[in-house]
Amino acid sequence: MVKSLLLLSILCLMFAACGNQGGSIGNPFLSEFTTEFGVPPFNDIRTEHYLPAFEEGMRQQKEEIDAIVNNGDVPTFENTVEALEYSGALLAKVSNIFYSLNGVMTNEAMQGVAETIAPMLSMHGDDISLNADLFKRVKTVYEQKDGLGLNAEQSKLLEDTYKDFVRGGANLNPEDKAKFRKINEELSLLTVKFGDNVQKEDNNFKLVIDSREDLAGLPEAVITGAAETAEELGESGKWVFTLHKPSLIPFITYSDKRELREKIYKAYFNRGNNNDEFDNKEISAKISALRFERAQLLGYETHAHFVLEENMAKAPENVYGLLDQLWEPALAMSKREAREFQAMIDREGGNFKLESWDWWYYADKVKKEKYALDDSQLKPYFKLENVIQGAFDVATKLWGITFRERFDLPKYHEDVKVFEVRDEDGSHLAILYTDYFPRTTKRGGAWMNSYRDQYISSDGEMIYPIITNNGNFSKPTGDEPSLITFGEVSTLFHEFGHALHGLLSKCTYPSLSGTAVPRDFVELPSQIMENWASDPTVMKTYAKHYQTGEPIPDELIEKIKKAGHFNQGFITVEYLAASYLDMDWHTLKRADEMDALDFENNSMNKIGLIPEIITRYRTPYFRHIFAGGYSSGYYSYIWAEVLDSDAFEAFTENGIFDRATALSFRKNILEKGGTEDPMALYLKFRGAEPKIDPLLKKRGLKN
Repeated sequence: MVKSLLLLSILCLMFAACGNQGGSIGNPFLSEFTTEFGVPPFNDIRTEHYLPAFEEGMRQQKEEIDAIVNNGDVPTFENTVEALEYSGALLAKVSNIFYSLNGVMTNEAMQGVAETIAPMLSMHGDDISLNADLFKRVKTVYEQKDGLGLNAEQSKLLEDTYKDFVRGGANLNPEDKAKFRKINEELSLLTVKFGDNVQKEDNNFKLVIDSREDLAGLPEAVITGAAETAEELGESGKWVFTLHKPSLIPFITYSDKRELREKIYKAYFNRGNNNDEFDNKEISAKISALRFERAQLLGYETHAHFVLEENMAKAPENVYGLLDQLWEPALAMSKREAREFQAMIDREGGNFKLESWDWWYYADKVKKEKYALDDSQLKPYFKLENVIQGAFDVATKLWGITFRERFDLPKYHEDVKVFEVRDEDGSHLAILYTDYFPRTTKRGGAWMNSYRDQYISSDGEMIYPIITNNGNFSKPTGDEPSLITFGEVSTLFHEFGHALHGLLSKCTYPSLSGTAVPRDFVELPSQIMENWASDPTVMKTYAKHYQTGEPIPDELIEKIKKAGHFNQGFITVEYLAASYLDMDWHTLKRADEMDALDFENNSMNKIGLIPEIITRYRTPYFRHIFAGGYSSGYYSYIWAEVLDSDAFEAFTENGIFDRATALSFRKNILEKGGTEDPMALYLKFRGAEPKIDPLLKKRGLKN
């Protein structure tokens, strides 16, 4: 439907030189894939195929739209709304594959395609949403909705389609429509540029160490990994640390060299803020100003009001209300933590004030002192392959689905693994790709993406989903396999929860399937999975020593449990600070640009953020909100944590593998996508609205 196109540029950037020569001849996009299950034929796809395929996809959809508009029959749900929903199949196919791959296998040519196609897609989407004759037909159907006998999913599709036209500028006058188009085109280019700049900044910095003394405090596995990185980057005989999390986090956690911790951490939090070609300060301010101007054109007070109208939160004051409930107790806890760390510095004769680049290091030292626990004790039990199997086993116990690795299906990189997912009755359900190691062609972080969404085609064929999970975990080093931290275990289970939302989707329409739900609801399936990751009985099944095969001992599990609330002040405060920053940028009531860092400093001073902690994402590298789909929505992680904390109580009340509870969660949440109002779906599962108390207790913010 039109929603897919109006938001196409935003969606592609979440997970985000050209020439036509040879682009059409033998272009795999221009015919049906002959691969099993229709997976992308990665080995046949070349960069020069994308632009011609995008252009052909837009051309085909334009013809389909013209056919709808010129249909002489009275507008009906079938010949207008459904016809619009199923239009653009080739464009969706190309877009899903291009933007998924651009996040994991990018290069200058791919980035060039992204920059070229962004304004074209923006214009194409506007051509649809601002098509007066098309809107007239949709409006005619919408005004008859109560007498059409539509089922719940059809009603939701009609409602969303009509609202998307209105929110896409269909009611604007000609002059304002022209302004609207120009804003969308500018935003499409700026958001691409913002994301590219962050990735280039990630890859540009290298901390090169040539003295063994400067490795003091680092575990041997970290040193080995740095030596291998140095070898790959042409620094043989040295050790190289980068801004990618598997390299950065161990360094700032374990390095005894304070001046080097400061150097790499400052490089990290100054990304996009170096007054060079990759600087994002002006870009972020411009994006915010343009979003406000667009919201005003559409009759909304701010961009946040525009976004939140479609979310569970509904309005900015509700988001701020949630953040405020959590901020005071979290800030108080973080201040206690800072005093505790400063006391250790003083006891050791450090004679310096705790700074942000010290926090990880002293948190680890205090944790060892209080709980006799550190990652070096835990990581041998968290072999990546075992953790993956542990996540699969949880899904099997809950819903009977199985995962079988396939070695005969195409993949785009040797690090990738491919799994066929089958339902409890043995029928085919989906394909899952996993890609868990960092490389310079891959963006940082962890995420789920879709090469193809689940839906039922216009001729009644079930189209099965093709989903991918991506991460940046430590690669195997020497004779040691990939061993990850417990935090990374939670991340893997989290993204697997997103994958399940796509894998188990059972919807009719592509724009409503899988993760196509409000931003503050989409994190429920992901975050609830983290609860199984930390359950002691589950942990025993996957946390096995990589050398001996022995399950993790009860002693270590008990230490993990006791340390569960440790450093939660920091974790909560740095996240909430980023959520406030997002909301402040997007409740801004001005269209002129300003100094981005001055604005950020004022935002952080307003909430009283302590200097020892920086916001999780500073403005110049806040990709989620300036180059992704989370503008006015970064709060959604904590909003969804309210949901998941409350929802998991249903499992603890009945047994964490209770099949009836699991089936209800599958039927009412995972399968439903965006086919109904999210609170209505939650009520069907839980029987009551969620309460905040389970979250406060979970984070140790309430006794």
